[in-house]
Amino acid sequence: MRIRIVDAFTDRPFAGNPAGVLLLDAFPDDAWLQNVATEVNHAETAFAHPLPGGGDADWALRWFTPTTEVDMCGHATLATAHVLHATGTTRGPVRFATRSGVLVATPHEDGSLSLDFPTAPLTEERAPAGLAEALGVQPLSVHDTGPSIGDLLVELPDEKAVLGLAPDLRALAAHSTRGVIATARAEDPARGYDFVSRCFFPNVGIDEDPVTGSAHTALAPFWAPRLGRTDLTGLQASARTGLVRVGLRGERTLLTGRAVTVIDGELHA
Repeated sequence: MRIRIVDAFTDRPFAGNPAGVLLLDAFPDDAWLQNVATEVNHAETAFAHPLPGGGDADWALRWFTPTTEVDMCGHATLATAHVLHATGTTRGPVRFATRSGVLVATPHEDGSLSLDFPTAPLTEERAPAGLAEALGVQPLSVHDTGPSIGDLLVELPDEKAVLGLAPDLRALAAHSTRGVIATARAEDPARGYDFVSRCFFPNVGIDEDPVTGSAHTALAPFWAPRLGRTDLTGLQASARTGLVRVGLRGERTLLTGRAVTVIDGELHA
């Protein structure tokens, strides 16, 4: 069985966020899917199979972390679309049937892909007791991102505060369903990005995610009114780093980036 490892939201190997991608004829049992994702041991592994023609979607798509199935994943969707186009399996936009509804990936002439995802609803709230201590810095604001992604979006004073985070992950896990998105305005937009973020998801087995497409469905509506533009670029400042171009379109957010296949091999299981 063919398995690929794809680095997403980057144009070079060993950066961005790696995802496992398996194209199947049908989904095996959930235990097998979880075992493969645990073996791959990246933030997410994507499993997809083709659907009959004439429906609302072309492929069924599921995502698993090393410990659980998740409702939404941007980088593994980008990785799957990249594999479908790079292998000539599909041409033009591809529609994925997922837990988050139908998600469309559209290729561009420059080699990038845009994902059409639902915009996360943001609700400002008081910082929970203990959050500042878990982060090691006092937030400027805190927003709930709704059930679709289940994170707290935490605005920090500046880019240096985001880059310097060394949170208490065990304490952080108590403050959201999935994790915490920490963000700040870019110190120097001339560097090619408008805001910076880091994402910590201890509740789904990911201490720090390298580049998180789904988080940008919340970052886009957060930063667009503050920066006065609906098209922005975010830098996720993990050790691997990656860029996500976002386009806020009301209830939908476009996530645009590139991907690179780094491993193409056989799964013997």
